[in-house]
Amino acid sequence: MGRVSVAPPSRPAVAAHGWVQALAVVLAGLLAMAVVAALGLWAAGAADLPDGAFPRVVAATLVTAVGGTVELSGNAGGLAESDAGLTVIPLSVTLTGALVLAAGFLRPLRHRAVAGARELAGWAARIAVLWLVALLVLAFTARQTFTLSLGDLGQDVLGDLGDLFGISPEIGFTTDVVATVFFGLLWLAGVLVLALLVSRGAPLPGRLLRFQESVRPAAYAMVVLLLVYVGLGVVIGLVVAATRGHAAETFAVILLGMPNLVWFALTIGLGATWNGRVDGPFGLPMPHVLDEVLRGKEVAEVNLGTLAEQDGRVWWLIVVDAVLLLAAAFVMARRSPARIRAWQHAVHMAVALALTVLMICLVGRISAHYGLSVLGIGDLGGDLAGELFLRPEVWGAFGLALLWGLVTGFLGGLLARPLRHRGEVPARTEG
Repeated sequence: MGRVSVAPPSRPAVAAHGWVQALAVVLAGLLAMAVVAALGLWAAGAADLPDGAFPRVVAATLVTAVGGTVELSGNAGGLAESDAGLTVIPLSVTLTGALVLAAGFLRPLRHRAVAGARELAGWAARIAVLWLVALLVLAFTARQTFTLSLGDLGQDVLGDLGDLFGISPEIGFTTDVVATVFFGLLWLAGVLVLALLVSRGAPLPGRLLRFQESVRPAAYAMVVLLLVYVGLGVVIGLVVAATRGHAAETFAVILLGMPNLVWFALTIGLGATWNGRVDGPFGLPMPHVLDEVLRGKEVAEVNLGTLAEQDGRVWWLIVVDAVLLLAAAFVMARRSPARIRAWQHAVHMAVALALTVLMICLVGRISAHYGLSVLGIGDLGGDLAGELFLRPEVWGAFGLALLWGLVTGFLGGLLARPLRHRGEVPARTEG
């Protein structure tokens, strides 16, 4: 009598997500960010920097894109002193890296309903370890020092003083390694968590499944909203480059700071107020109307009213916000179960929009200053000093976002009610 072998029940195939796959995800994210940053800096003219500094400037841009800190430094011996600082996040580079890393993180998890917390943590930990190595490499690469002549600053008298006293100013940048690692890992964690929240196809641990009906549709709607704003900004930028010239500068803005512009405009359309100042040779990669509002004042308020005094077309930001927020609320309601009521949609939209605006307020700040003093003279005019800053009134923007979210969320829920929601099975009618 022959033996009969019984095959064990087959388990569903699970895509591999080990160290090799994690390395591919990290390298893809870094490469995408580096390409966008390099093209943007090249368009901005950074390729002409001396001493072969361009690769190091690209590395510094990647550091700031993930929340790291780049410190500026300068000295000119005992006769001259310099002071400089820069705080800005190139959000085009940030967004590119986030999208690529999120896609790579989710790819092995597709087509599954549930995943264990240990499995998800292990997969994320592999990516985090390799990302930590990448952050350290970037932090130690993003260091450079330049030597300038005082005559290069456009001041003939200072150039003569420099030749007389042998003053050769040195300016450079370096990174705060600890801050870069900390904020870089925090940024990665935020990207991976948001990826799980946004994707309907990503599995969650069983204990978290009860939250997906309220969190995932709202998170998805906010990501779509932000991406639509960026897409509109890119289209407008390309039109401006084709019709008004300054193509290189426009492409630099698109590749480095388009989200900085359009997400700022989103908050302005909600009624938020930002405070800022532009002094000296600094300029903003933003519409001229904003520079007009900020320049020449100690602290200027930037909102719909002050901008409309320079250009009445600014009022259209309210219309754009209203249409896109209502569309986002409709998308959120369509992706939610039909049993969720309109007032619940309003609450979900309000919370999601308020958190989104809070994020914009935190990452959209700009601060830059520099100064040079020679022989104790610190205010010589010209191009020797400048200051630029732009920061939001956070809690006012937060409250306005809650209000807009409540209204558009309620209306979006009402508009989506007559339509079949995603995932529903139409009821059969007996004939």
